[in-house]
Amino acid sequence: MTMAAGLQTAVTVPARFRGPEGIANGGWIAGTVSEALNGAGHDSAVEVTLHAPTPLETPLDLRQLANTATLTHGETLLVEAINVAERIEAPAFVPFDEAARAESGFPGMSAHAFPECFVCGLRAPGDGLRIFPGPVEGTDLVAAGWRVPMTVADEDGAVPDAIVWAALDCATGWAHFGPGESALLGRLTAQVHRPVHTGGVYSVVARATGREGRKLFGESALYEVDGTLVAAAKATWITRA
Repeated sequence: MTMAAGLQTAVTVPARFRGPEGIANGGWIAGTVSEALNGAGHDSAVEVTLHAPTPLETPLDLRQLANTATLTHGETLLVEAINVAERIEAPAFVPFDEAARAESGFPGMSAHAFPECFVCGLRAPGDGLRIFPGPVEGTDLVAAGWRVPMTVADEDGAVPDAIVWAALDCATGWAHFGPGESALLGRLTAQVHRPVHTGGVYSVVARATGREGRKLFGESALYEVDGTLVAAAKATWITRA
């Protein structure tokens, strides 16, 4: 979605793109607002702060002003995106076969706080992304093999940045979480270098980078099978009090 400066657009988040029950997946909504700021332009980093949970199936206002894009519900600021002059560091490449094997250790298989999550939930193939990060033996990484479903393409057959951001999102949390543990995404900064293609296979890799009080920090990356970096992100999660 591309908007001229100052243009306000009404948007509604379909229930398909949920994370926790009743609210939008953080990565997907961050990517949606990022795309409103930058259009389809790649290779510039965007920092997206989630100020409040984004409701589903509710008319919201998406506005681009100067170098900022915002999503609001009435007077409530939900999401804010800004361009940042930063190159995101990416965790190391994990080959697809190894990333796919790591899924067997995905903690959410035994207990998942948000089993309906569009990204990492136990949804039907083609409905959700089914990215299940598990520990990579001998490393500090978690990884999953992502097979991009045809059902995430837009009307032009392209994979929107919102989907790419979503794929980068949950893995940074699972780098911290054990079975049944959860937090809410507070900020996601991402840089998309190359397009993602439906039917393609990619490695999703993440690692925990620290903790400060209720804040959890992580970074993630999306790689093609030959190790080419597609996108990278860093995230801040907020645990529940």
